[in-house]
Amino acid sequence: MSQLTDDCFAFGGKLIPVADALARFREILHPIVEQERVPLGAALGRILAQDIVATRSVPPHDNSAVDGYAVYFDDLATDADTVLPVAATVAAGHPLDSSQRRGTAIRIFTGAPMPLGEDGDAPDTVMMQEDCRAEGDRVVIPPGIKRGANRRFAGEDISEGTRILEAGIRLRPQDIGLAAATGLTELPVFKPLRVAIFSTGDEIRDPGADAPSGTVYDSNRHTLAALLRGLGCEIADMGILPDRLDGIRDGLAKAAAEADMILTSGGVSSGGEDHVKAAVEAQGSLHSWRLAIKPGRPVALGQVGKTPFVGLPGNPVAVMVTFLRVARPLIEQLSGARPHAPELFPVRAAFDYKKKIDRREYVRVMLRRNGDGALEAEKFEREGAGVLSSMVAADGLVELPESCTRVKAGDIVDYLPFSEVGL
Repeated sequence: MSQLTDDCFAFGGKLIPVADALARFREILHPIVEQERVPLGAALGRILAQDIVATRSVPPHDNSAVDGYAVYFDDLATDADTVLPVAATVAAGHPLDSSQRRGTAIRIFTGAPMPLGEDGDAPDTVMMQEDCRAEGDRVVIPPGIKRGANRRFAGEDISEGTRILEAGIRLRPQDIGLAAATGLTELPVFKPLRVAIFSTGDEIRDPGADAPSGTVYDSNRHTLAALLRGLGCEIADMGILPDRLDGIRDGLAKAAAEADMILTSGGVSSGGEDHVKAAVEAQGSLHSWRLAIKPGRPVALGQVGKTPFVGLPGNPVAVMVTFLRVARPLIEQLSGARPHAPELFPVRAAFDYKKKIDRREYVRVMLRRNGDGALEAEKFEREGAGVLSSMVAADGLVELPESCTRVKAGDIVDYLPFSEVGL
């Protein structure tokens, strides 16, 4: 009697390493979205289409970093208090309309322009008000300050003419603030990538619809839609397609005509009713089909006509993992984003695990602190690719490379926090 297997990855010949499949597919992909200009208030999360060069220095003038008194350092005694008359007051946004003479102090507030001096000279130091003592129209200044203290120079943050933002970044609040600081009101960005999505399967039902015995609600399409929105994509929701070759072929043709990219779940394995692979090959080309990744494996990369196509597995956990590690980098490339690999962090495993060689695996984990206060990764108890609740409970994934065959508790492993991929 032949030996039975409990490994659903054991059949079907050689698997393609994820890195190899992505590298080959990326060679034919190019950003396909146009550019537009949007106001700063609409720029968050968009992909910057051009480098941004500062047209103004920040700060635009020398100014005070504190509330206090602007003085000439050379007017100060080094071993005793100095008493100076307060000649004027200058506030932020209100430059002094006269020059500051030597032997005087100017009351100055945070952000106010440093006064100009006589004969091209200028006060170079600001004393904090907390260190001084006001006596009528004079101020008593103790010794010990350094030349140039509490003075901010023009261009100290940003110099006019320097590049402040690089094309291809996904704009964050701090990026938008930096653009505003140089006086910009809008930014050039790529238009959102339009992605068509659909699920396949006669057993799939929309949430809220009647679900007789043998059917399940479609979680994958809604998960993918949310993931795509997190990347700033527009979505063409094609719904659920039945397990018929002609219906899937028609759905793919419609999706290719309406979208920049097609993303599906289900229908790409070896089952008799899995028709997506055949439908893609009938209308385009399939570059890769079976990847050395778990959960995952049946991941299809190809084109319908000239429209990029990514077919993900049908199991909910496999959908999320393969989206994050396969589809997401392709979507970012098509969107005009510069390459960015999420950072992995070393943590200590609090579990034992065996795996096949030559296959990259992702283990759902929760981070916990042990008795010594060190972070450890605990494996989720149920490992099935359909256990979607595990992705809700987990903090991230432990990535086990192709060369790894075993993990023992206490080993250092690579941890991908969900926060690194926007979850």
